[in-house]
Amino acid sequence: MKKKILMLLSFITFAASAQQINGSWAGTLKVQSASLRLVFHISKTETGYTAVMDSPDQGAYGLPAGNVTFTNPSLLIEAPAMGISYKGELKNDHITGEFKQGGQKFNVDLYRTQAQKPEERKRPQEPSEPYPYYTEEVVFKNVKEGIELSGTLSLPKKEGMFPVAILISGSGPQNRDEELMGHKPFLVLSDYLVRRGIGVLRYDDRGTAKSGGVFKTAVTADFAQDALSAVEYLKTRKEVNKNKIGLIGHSEGGLIAPIVANKSKKTAFIVLMAGPAISGDQLLLTQQVYIGKALGKSEAEIQKSKSENEKAFEIVKKYSDPAELKANMIRYITEISQNDPAKPEGISQKDYVEGQVARILNPWMTSFIRYNPEPALEKVNCPVLALNGEKDLQVVPKENLAAINKALSKGGNKNSTVKELPGLNHMFQECSTGLPSEYSQIEQTISPLALRTVSEWIILKVN
Repeated sequence: MKKKILMLLSFITFAASAQQINGSWAGTLKVQSASLRLVFHISKTETGYTAVMDSPDQGAYGLPAGNVTFTNPSLLIEAPAMGISYKGELKNDHITGEFKQGGQKFNVDLYRTQAQKPEERKRPQEPSEPYPYYTEEVVFKNVKEGIELSGTLSLPKKEGMFPVAILISGSGPQNRDEELMGHKPFLVLSDYLVRRGIGVLRYDDRGTAKSGGVFKTAVTADFAQDALSAVEYLKTRKEVNKNKIGLIGHSEGGLIAPIVANKSKKTAFIVLMAGPAISGDQLLLTQQVYIGKALGKSEAEIQKSKSENEKAFEIVKKYSDPAELKANMIRYITEISQNDPAKPEGISQKDYVEGQVARILNPWMTSFIRYNPEPALEKVNCPVLALNGEKDLQVVPKENLAAINKALSKGGNKNSTVKELPGLNHMFQECSTGLPSEYSQIEQTISPLALRTVSEWIILKVN
């Protein structure tokens, strides 16, 4: 699973009469011991204001704004796809505001700054147009929910019949390139595969970029239905070999691929790239321990946090009635957070508790905590390639690869390959520590070893 990094996608636009709002504004979001720089570039339009946002520490630039309302001096920004809102007031070239995400609140003030060019980050693996293959913008429909999803179909040639892999992204709203931390992993992977004769369909998650629907309330099962719709769409294309449609899932996409394979019985293959294979609650606890150790936290601190989260997850699994679940979670979080050093300054105890409860009880998190992927894996009978990076701290290879092996063996799957790739992190980059904070600092988007392993295995299975 990709960790829920504060990827603050979409915000801001202001207006003022006596005060000018055009220009660039900078601020810092402080989360416990970490700080995240934000820069907003605001422009006047005929109907109001628009803006783009930079998150330099995450290698993200030019992110489009969400829904913006400004009545001098009050500002409201809402980005539903990211679960983000911001309220602030403009006064004397200073915006005082409160940022919310996932039920948590943080004071974030913005100040005028000089517009700067985006920090240059080398991404040598990203392909540039014109590509030596055929690409097409496509739209397909999730008929069950009435959602139109937008994507890119890439084929070795315009004419012919080809095997095609569908790319399924990890957690959080991702576009068709799975753009994250200044990288475009799915663009790089797609380019690599198509140049070797394998077609690729990659698409924007629901409620993201050009795709319709609502992301905020969706859970893993909903994303599986979207991926299944992609399979059904490919079956309508004359250029696609209907018997050679496969799935490549990264992170949460590795949870989704087995679900889809079990519903689409003619799935040719699935590739699980850092796919979780232990229950959601255990995955989160394991992730927390390994990341805590990598950050140098004490064993006592790690175990205390693990114990507290473990009890919170037990409550999620115990109570199915929403009202009962919320009441018990409020009671528990109130009990353990009386002197929590992680509580941001300036927030009341009541608001802090409500924020923590909202973070745990949002639809996706609740569903994820309760989900056990092993039964779905046991039913998979198509060829499976499961890969993990040795230094993956989010979907730890030891526990998850062992669980994949066990589930596939129990289900009688005789056509599986499970590999741990040395020196790679959750994004399949060659790395030093494996920490998520390292992702954007690495030039490499995907290790050549990972790209070669995936492509060679697929070619072997479809030829």
